[in-house]
Amino acid sequence: MIFTVAIDGPAAAGKGTISRAVADRFGFAHLDTGALYRAVGVKGGDPVLAARGLTPEDLARDDLRSLEAGQAASRVAVIPEVRAALLEFQRRFARRAGGAVLDGRDIGTVICPEAEVKLYVTASAEVRAHRRWLEVGGDETRVLAEVRERDARDMGRADAPLRAADDAVVIDTSDLSIEEAVARAVALVEARLVAV
Repeated sequence: MIFTVAIDGPAAAGKGTISRAVADRFGFAHLDTGALYRAVGVKGGDPVLAARGLTPEDLARDDLRSLEAGQAASRVAVIPEVRAALLEFQRRFARRAGGAVLDGRDIGTVICPEAEVKLYVTASAEVRAHRRWLEVGGDETRVLAEVRERDARDMGRADAPLRAADDAVVIDTSDLSIEEAVARAVALVEARLVAV
C-alpha cells in the first residue's frame, strides 16, 4: 500500500512529535525533512554540494536539533539548487510501499501534492518560542525574535514558501496537549485509510 501523510507547519508547532506518533501508530516510515536541511546547513561549505552529497551519517549528527542548526537550515532552504537536490529523495521516500509520514514546510504543497492526508500544524509564535526555549534554553526573548525571523524567512521565500496546502486540515496546537493534537491527527488519518 502506498499512503502518504504530509505534515507541514512552522518551527516548534508540534509537527515532529505528531509525525512520529502517527508513523508509530500506523507502522509507516517517517522522514523529518527538516533534518535534511539541518544536516546541509551544519555540514558547512558549499550548501549545494553538501545537499548532493548528503549521507546517512550526516542525518545522524547529534547537533541537528540545536537552535543554530535550525537557523542554518532556514538559510540553506531558500537556495533553489539545495531544494532541487533534496526533492527526489523526499518524493521517493513518500511513495514507498507500506506508507510514509513526512514532516516539513512544503510537503503538502510541493513535495507531495498528491498525499492522501495533508495536515498543517501550527501554534502562536509565543507558544512556539516558549516550547523551543524549553528545548534549547537561552534567552526566551531572543528565541521569540528568532522564531519570528525564521517564520518571515520561511513564509517569504520565493521557492516553496511555508503555507498550508489548500486541502490541508489545520491543527492549531496552541491550546492542545500533545495527546489531544496526536489524537486529532490519528483520527484524520484513520478516516482517510477507511475511505481508501
